[in-house]
Amino acid sequence: MKLSRKLVHILSGLFFMVSWPLFSTSSTSRYFASLVPLANGLKLLVYGLSLVTDEGLVKSVTREGKPEELLRGPLYYVLILALCAVVFWRDSPVGLISLSMMSGGDGVADIMGRKFGTEKIPYNKKKSWAGSISMFAFGFLTSLGMLYYFSSLGYFQLNWVSTVKSVAVISFLASVIESLPIGELIDDNLSVPLATMIIAYMCFSL
Repeated sequence: MKLSRKLVHILSGLFFMVSWPLFSTSSTSRYFASLVPLANGLKLLVYGLSLVTDEGLVKSVTREGKPEELLRGPLYYVLILALCAVVFWRDSPVGLISLSMMSGGDGVADIMGRKFGTEKIPYNKKKSWAGSISMFAFGFLTSLGMLYYFSSLGYFQLNWVSTVKSVAVISFLASVIESLPIGELIDDNLSVPLATMIIAYMCFSL
């Protein structure tokens, strides 16, 4: 179930981004796109508050199989999807990189960390070198893939030499932030994408 949960984590964000070019060129299309994760957020609220029960849903997206978990990481995840769609949409690299790090980077980090994470990071024994390295690598590659996809469709133009350097810096810093022992204070589904937004905004606004 842990693997299926992480596959949902990885694929939901990536498929959401890939679908953005299917929406119209209307200025309101970003709001229609955001309705998809917001509808899922409403569903998570209903099941998380145990107003309705769905054991399959709870097991597929939570760590411990408790309905109240839906109100934390999974809910933050869909809210970040909606936020990036509304604020950045498809004409900015910032939202794409943020969602790529949250979905591809953080998602793969957990899978690889559980499988190969015998060597723990000294300052956080809950995290491993394998997980952090995987987050950097897959976050970096996923971000570049999404940027190439949207730039090839003409949504923005990039200087690829500087872009690769910027994405490498962003991926590294996001991986460092994910490795910090702050999980009890702020969920990865908030800390990683929000920090990535700030860093990416600074990199692509200079």
